[in-house]
Amino acid sequence: MADKKLKVTLLKSTSGRLKSHKACVAGLGLRRIRHTVEVIDTPENRGMINKVSYLLQVEDI
Repeated sequence: MADKKLKVTLLKSTSGRLKSHKACVAGLGLRRIRHTVEVIDTPENRGMINKVSYLLQVEDI
């Protein structure tokens, strides 16, 4: 199976968020608002995305 990728964009600030939510955003490689990264679609990445989904926009590639 080819590695599927997801395009993840940070839409809202992490200021004032829970420490664990900030860690998930950093773990995905996002640094600032409107920063976009491509991550491999794994259960670990999906879990981080689901935890902070209210801050993100996610697209399939």
